[in-house]
Amino acid sequence: MPINAEDCPALSASLISNPNTFIIPPSEGVAFILESCMYSAFGDSATEETEYCFTDMGNAASEVFHMPGRDYLSNTCISSAPAPAVPVGEPRSGVYYNARLDPKNYLEGALSHNAATRLRQMLARPGIVCAPGICDGISARVALEAGFDCLYQSGAATTASRLGQPDVAIATLNDFVGAAQMVCSLQPSVPVIADADTGFGGPANVARTVRQYVSAGVAGMHIEDQVQTKRCGHLLGKQVVSREEFLTRIRAAVIARDSIPGGSDFVIIGRTDSAQVLGMEEAIIRLKLAADAGADVCFIEGVKTEELLRSTVAALAPKPVLVNVISGGLTPSFTTQEAERMGAKIIIFSLVSCVAMVHAVREAMRSLKKTGTDFSSARGMDPKAFFEVMGLNEVIDLDAKAGGSAYNVV
Repeated sequence: MPINAEDCPALSASLISNPNTFIIPPSEGVAFILESCMYSAFGDSATEETEYCFTDMGNAASEVFHMPGRDYLSNTCISSAPAPAVPVGEPRSGVYYNARLDPKNYLEGALSHNAATRLRQMLARPGIVCAPGICDGISARVALEAGFDCLYQSGAATTASRLGQPDVAIATLNDFVGAAQMVCSLQPSVPVIADADTGFGGPANVARTVRQYVSAGVAGMHIEDQVQTKRCGHLLGKQVVSREEFLTRIRAAVIARDSIPGGSDFVIIGRTDSAQVLGMEEAIIRLKLAADAGADVCFIEGVKTEELLRSTVAALAPKPVLVNVISGGLTPSFTTQEAERMGAKIIIFSLVSCVAMVHAVREAMRSLKKTGTDFSSARGMDPKAFFEVMGLNEVIDLDAKAGGSAYNVV
């Protein structure tokens, strides 16, 4: 059910001046995208009115579509008045723009206790965001203990820790959400960026992923252009979907985020794995299109040299760029300081915790097998010291403040 110009008299090539404006190219799949995202995924919860403008990137008249709750599929135009002209300095027609989420709104003030808002503040202000990859509650606790102010829930690490499986599209949305709920609950104001793989299906599934991640407390997620039978971005043999299918995923995520009642600061990161498949030029094109479709951050997987990272940052400016460093992977082992000098805004170390865990546990198991005792691997850490890393003192303090006495002696 495509939307045609004759169905709606209010046509304009100008951007609609609405804080929740979303612009996508017209296609036979437009109605399907909206129907599956807005109705199936949101139902009655999508109550805020949002205007969507469909354009062919400036070469034809736009088609206006007004979504008041569940009546979004009406073919009747709400108003025949032309859309106001785009104010000077705002994005051109064909580019998503949400005035509420403009980075300049996050430059000042104390850091928010809302994790998504805090992440936007960190992105808008000076300095690189360093997010170590965590794989479970233990690694998350240790990262917080070390003083990190942002965490990364790696899909590969989550698959390994929860399922004992490799990162080859085995984990499901439920696996990722379950891990995120636990991690985000440990220190809710600390932003957690979570891997969302391909969105776990079509537009409706992408929308469901966004809503469940937001409910879990995740501050932002990245969604990629690999096929559904994806693999770790640092393995060989990757395949990617078409540009349009990738952009459909981005659009669905943006629509879902913008349809959350009350407004959400959830950060959407567009990731492309196409550099190793189709070349760097195609990767840059895809990320530019993703940014135009509403991605807040661009993530190019497997960038192989400093020069390529610098040129990527320059090509995508002013959009923030995320770089993923995995020791022995496709990307050189840039330090946080080096990545910042190259212009990256976020650096993640996806496997830092789970690889370290393999080495440590392997050594401990071999020692136990050989000596018959865990004395050396414990390194003097008794049970209480271990539980203190897991938040024991906070539990004792809460119990005491509430008038309990269960943990007077521990």
